Amino acid sequence: MTHKTEELLNKLQERTESILQKAIQEWQLLPPEQLSVKPGPDKWSPAQCLDHLNFYGHHYLPAIEKAIKAAKGRNGIPVEVFKSGWLGQYFTQLMLPQPGGGLKSTMKAPKNAVPAAEPEPLATLAEFMEQQERMLQLLEAARAVNLNTIRVPISLSPWIRLRLGDTFGFVVAHNERHVLQLEKGLLLYPKILANLVQSTP
Repeated sequence: MTHKTEELLNKLQERTESILQKAIQEWQLLPPEQLSVKPGPDKWSPAQCLDHLNFYGHHYLPAIEKAIKAAKGRNGIPVEVFKSGWLGQYFTQLMLPQPGGGLKSTMKAPKNAVPAAEPEPLATLAEFMEQQERMLQLLEAARAVNLNTIRVPISLSPWIRLRLGDTFGFVVAHNERHVLQLEKGLLLYPKILANLVQSTP
């Protein structure tokens, strides 16, 4: 699959900005306990969803920044068209929510990416917001390099590397996947709270 580089980066910035604005305008105004309540016994709370995403940010944001700086040092030249690799496209499509808000498949998080049992909600949210701001900066910096030739190691293995354009696409799709999960949890909060009140003797 091919994309015009400028259009791809614009869309990724718009999608990231949309997530950041949700966090600023909606989530940080919520009471901390609403971010901490699990929608079910085996479900993640909204704060756990953010903690999981922050783990990926810890890996990908520094790795992307390092790769971009190295490319600039080699005088890498941007190109008009980005061609997605088959593996990068597969990972991105696997994560991407469907137009109606559903998911293609469910999957277990890797052991090292399982969120804390009770992450501090406000600190976790603040870190997530900082990561989205940094992602926007990196997407802007990527306009000066070649998205095809730069490779970024994935979080599961340093030996598997995706093209920079695919790395951005995967991270943003993964964020959107768990933002959808987070918002479903928030919508269930009134029902969960009502059940807790009814069960209190």
